[in-house]
Amino acid sequence: MKPQSSLSIMADIGGTNTRVALASGLEVHTDTIRRFRNADFSGLAEVLQSYLVEYSDAKPHAACAAIAGPVRDGKGTLTNLDWTIDRSLLQDATGAGVTSVINDLQAQGHALEHLAPNSLRSVVSGQPAAPAAARLVVGVGTGFNAAPVYRTEAMTVIPPAEFGHADIPSSTEASQDFASHFAATNGFCSIEDALSGRGLGNIYRWLAERSGADDRKQAPEIMAACRDTSDPLAQQTVRFFAEVLGTVCGNLALSTLPFGGIYLVGGVSRAVYPYLADFGFAESLRAKGRFSEFMEQFPVHLVDDDYAALTGMAALLNELEFGPPDRGAE
Repeated sequence: MKPQSSLSIMADIGGTNTRVALASGLEVHTDTIRRFRNADFSGLAEVLQSYLVEYSDAKPHAACAAIAGPVRDGKGTLTNLDWTIDRSLLQDATGAGVTSVINDLQAQGHALEHLAPNSLRSVVSGQPAAPAAARLVVGVGTGFNAAPVYRTEAMTVIPPAEFGHADIPSSTEASQDFASHFAATNGFCSIEDALSGRGLGNIYRWLAERSGADDRKQAPEIMAACRDTSDPLAQQTVRFFAEVLGTVCGNLALSTLPFGGIYLVGGVSRAVYPYLADFGFAESLRAKGRFSEFMEQFPVHLVDDDYAALTGMAALLNELEFGPPDRGAE
């Protein structure tokens, strides 16, 4: 076994809040997790400095930031917040010698190997695969993104991507109508325009207008009305959402071949999870013509772990310092 004991600091940065925590090797110290409201700070450096005032004895050897936005060459700007973060900022703010800036879905991908079994809920069954098989993490929350996870003897490789801004698939009459309807006003219809929190609202508005109504609901109202069956349009919204999510996950599976499984993460994924089995997710996932039987190989899970991104950052930093986990038994 390689030594795996180094203090690290991680920052999980969203558009509204940032969570910061310390870890020793792969172990996130959950009692050190602190949440900061981004509007109260000028940038991440100030957040980290404020955090380290409380933990003045902490001397992290490594630091990682996961941001909700694209990262290139170790530098990224958040999509919904005017903060730019790079490795030198992390080093200056923390004194860490090993630093990394990654996309938030990459952080989730690095966590997959280290999740507790009870943090996974089955969505669609599949065939058993070798532990080192490729995996796919799909994030549905404020936005949409996905990242393939490839494991080699040398390292874990998670290429960055912005899948949510690709065109929405239009493989059914309903999805064609939604895409055309949305694009008529907005000029373009992306995957994220349907598969996200605001996407639920977009779908609901489209269905209401199709029925001759002018009703509007936001995601929390839609999910509440779906639960209590008080609004048929809300149930239709979630059904359409589940079908499009299945189609998109199927397309991504054919692009990346995640025989190790597809892993749904994010608040909207957790909200729609109870409806996926009955609302056509699996059928849409596998609706690939002569490749439909081939699609049965890919299991789908929901990740129900609020600390997964922090665990992933700790795993990445541990790997950067000490190399990949010992996979000799695999």
